[in-house]
Amino acid sequence: MSAARPGARVDAPFRPRRARWVGYPLAALFLLATIALSISLARAPQSGWTGLDTVFALLFGLVVAGGIARLVAVRAVPTEGALVVRNIVYTRRVEWGAILGVRFSGESPWLTLDTDDGENLAVMAVQRADGLHADAEALRLARLVERHAPRAGRDGDAAGR
Repeated sequence: MSAARPGARVDAPFRPRRARWVGYPLAALFLLATIALSISLARAPQSGWTGLDTVFALLFGLVVAGGIARLVAVRAVPTEGALVVRNIVYTRRVEWGAILGVRFSGESPWLTLDTDDGENLAVMAVQRADGLHADAEALRLARLVERHAPRAGRDGDAAGR
Protein backbone atom coordinates (compact mmCIF):
# COMPACT_ATOMS: atom_id res chain seq x y z
CA MET A 1 0.00 0.00 0.00
CA SER A 2 1.30 3.46 -0.83
CA ALA A 3 1.86 6.33 1.56
CA ALA A 4 -1.12 8.50 2.41
CA ARG A 5 0.29 11.47 0.52
CA PRO A 6 3.21 11.48 -1.88
CA GLY A 7 6.18 13.03 -0.09
CA ALA A 8 4.43 12.98 3.30
CA ARG A 9 6.62 12.54 6.35
CA VAL A 10 6.27 9.24 8.15
CA ASP A 11 5.86 11.08 11.46
CA ALA A 12 3.33 13.63 10.16
CA PRO A 13 0.17 14.09 12.25
CA PHE A 14 -2.82 11.90 11.43
CA ARG A 15 -5.94 13.89 10.50
CA PRO A 16 -9.24 12.97 8.87
CA ARG A 17 -9.79 14.21 5.33
CA ARG A 18 -13.46 14.17 4.45
CA ALA A 19 -14.61 15.31 7.87
CA ARG A 20 -12.47 18.44 7.56
CA TRP A 21 -13.54 19.10 3.97
CA VAL A 22 -17.18 19.05 5.06
CA GLY A 23 -16.99 20.20 8.68
CA TYR A 24 -15.10 23.46 8.47
CA PRO A 25 -17.16 24.89 5.59
CA LEU A 26 -20.34 23.72 7.35
CA ALA A 27 -19.30 25.48 10.57
CA ALA A 28 -18.55 28.69 8.67
CA LEU A 29 -21.79 28.47 6.70
CA PHE A 30 -23.83 27.92 9.87
CA LEU A 31 -22.19 30.89 11.58
CA LEU A 32 -22.72 33.15 8.56
CA ALA A 33 -26.37 32.06 8.28
CA THR A 34 -26.91 32.77 11.98
CA ILE A 35 -25.37 36.23 11.61
CA ALA A 36 -27.46 37.01 8.51
CA LEU A 37 -30.67 35.79 10.12
CA SER A 38 -30.00 37.72 13.33
CA ILE A 39 -29.31 40.95 11.48
CA SER A 40 -32.35 40.51 9.22
CA LEU A 41 -34.66 39.87 12.15
CA ALA A 42 -33.20 42.75 14.15
CA ARG A 43 -33.88 45.14 11.26
CA ALA A 44 -37.40 43.88 10.53
CA PRO A 45 -39.80 46.28 12.26
CA GLN A 46 -42.58 43.73 12.89
CA SER A 47 -40.37 40.80 14.01
CA GLY A 48 -40.33 41.60 17.70
CA TRP A 49 -36.64 40.62 17.64
CA THR A 50 -34.64 42.44 20.32
CA GLY A 51 -30.97 43.17 20.75
CA LEU A 52 -30.82 40.46 23.40
CA ASP A 53 -32.30 37.96 20.93
CA THR A 54 -29.53 38.89 18.49
CA VAL A 55 -26.83 38.39 21.12
CA PHE A 56 -28.19 34.97 22.11
CA ALA A 57 -28.59 33.89 18.48
CA LEU A 58 -25.00 34.89 17.76
CA LEU A 59 -23.78 33.04 20.86
CA PHE A 60 -25.74 29.98 19.75
CA GLY A 61 -24.16 30.21 16.29
CA LEU A 62 -20.69 30.44 17.82
CA VAL A 63 -21.31 27.43 20.07
CA VAL A 64 -22.63 25.27 17.23
CA ALA A 65 -19.85 26.32 14.83
CA GLY A 66 -17.27 25.72 17.57
CA GLY A 67 -18.74 22.28 18.26
CA ILE A 68 -18.57 21.33 14.59
CA ALA A 69 -14.99 22.60 14.41
CA ARG A 70 -14.06 20.53 17.47
CA LEU A 71 -15.60 17.43 15.87
CA VAL A 72 -13.35 17.74 12.85
CA ALA A 73 -10.22 18.88 14.70
CA VAL A 74 -9.42 15.37 15.90
CA ARG A 75 -5.83 14.26 15.29
CA ALA A 76 -3.08 11.95 16.42
CA VAL A 77 0.43 13.35 16.64
CA PRO A 78 3.40 11.00 16.80
CA THR A 79 6.29 12.19 18.96
CA GLU A 80 9.55 10.50 19.81
CA GLY A 81 8.16 9.00 23.02
CA ALA A 82 4.43 8.65 22.44
CA LEU A 83 1.36 9.06 20.29
CA VAL A 84 -0.78 12.02 21.37
CA VAL A 85 -4.40 11.26 20.46
CA ARG A 86 -6.84 14.18 20.44
CA ASN A 87 -10.42 13.01 20.09
CA ILE A 88 -13.56 15.11 20.46
CA VAL A 89 -13.63 15.43 24.24
CA TYR A 90 -10.21 14.43 25.49
CA THR A 91 -6.54 14.23 24.59
CA ARG A 92 -4.51 11.24 25.66
CA ARG A 93 -0.78 10.61 25.43
CA VAL A 94 0.02 6.92 24.88
CA GLU A 95 3.62 5.78 25.23
CA TRP A 96 4.74 3.72 22.25
CA GLY A 97 5.55 0.77 24.50
CA ALA A 98 1.97 0.79 25.86
CA ILE A 99 0.47 0.15 22.40
CA LEU A 100 -0.06 -3.58 21.95
CA GLY A 101 -1.90 -3.48 18.64
CA VAL A 102 -3.39 -1.33 15.92
CA ARG A 103 -6.79 -2.41 14.58
CA PHE A 104 -8.71 -1.04 11.62
CA SER A 105 -11.07 -3.73 10.51
CA GLY A 106 -14.70 -4.72 10.41
CA GLU A 107 -17.34 -2.06 10.68
CA SER A 108 -15.46 0.17 13.12
CA PRO A 109 -15.72 3.81 11.98
CA TRP A 110 -12.15 4.59 13.08
CA LEU A 111 -8.86 3.02 14.01
CA THR A 112 -8.44 1.51 17.47
CA LEU A 113 -5.34 1.03 19.60
CA ASP A 114 -5.10 -1.89 22.00
CA THR A 115 -3.16 -0.67 25.03
CA ASP A 116 -1.39 -2.51 27.83
CA ASP A 117 -3.94 -1.28 30.38
CA GLY A 118 -6.67 -3.28 28.60
CA GLU A 119 -8.28 -0.26 27.02
CA ASN A 120 -9.24 0.05 23.36
CA LEU A 121 -8.50 3.65 22.45
CA ALA A 122 -10.29 5.10 19.43
CA VAL A 123 -8.10 7.17 17.13
CA MET A 124 -10.78 9.25 15.45
CA ALA A 125 -8.19 10.92 13.22
CA VAL A 126 -8.14 7.80 11.02
CA GLN A 127 -11.72 7.38 9.80
CA ARG A 128 -13.18 4.65 7.60
CA ALA A 129 -15.00 7.35 5.60
CA ASP A 130 -11.62 8.32 4.13
CA GLY A 131 -11.40 4.99 2.27
CA LEU A 132 -7.99 4.11 0.84
CA HIS A 133 -6.40 7.11 2.51
CA ALA A 134 -7.53 5.72 5.88
CA ASP A 135 -6.11 2.29 5.04
CA ALA A 136 -2.76 3.87 4.18
CA GLU A 137 -2.80 5.91 7.38
CA ALA A 138 -3.59 2.81 9.46
CA LEU A 139 -0.65 1.02 7.91
CA ARG A 140 1.58 4.05 8.53
CA LEU A 141 0.57 4.11 12.20
CA ALA A 142 1.16 0.36 12.56
CA ARG A 143 4.66 0.83 11.12
CA LEU A 144 5.33 3.73 13.49
CA VAL A 145 4.30 1.55 16.44
CA GLU A 146 6.65 -1.20 15.26
CA ARG A 147 9.49 1.25 14.76
CA HIS A 148 9.14 2.91 18.14
CA ALA A 149 8.33 -0.11 20.29
CA PRO A 150 9.18 -3.44 18.68
CA ARG A 151 7.70 -6.28 20.69
CA ALA A 152 7.32 -9.98 20.02
CA GLY A 153 3.75 -11.07 19.35
CA ARG A 154 2.40 -7.61 18.50
CA ASP A 155 -0.96 -7.58 16.68
CA GLY A 156 -0.18 -5.43 13.66
CA ASP A 157 -3.43 -6.13 11.79
CA ALA A 158 -3.74 -2.46 10.86
CA ALA A 159 -4.97 -2.69 7.31
CA GLY A 160 -7.38 -5.60 7.65
CA ARG A 161 -10.94 -4.90 6.59
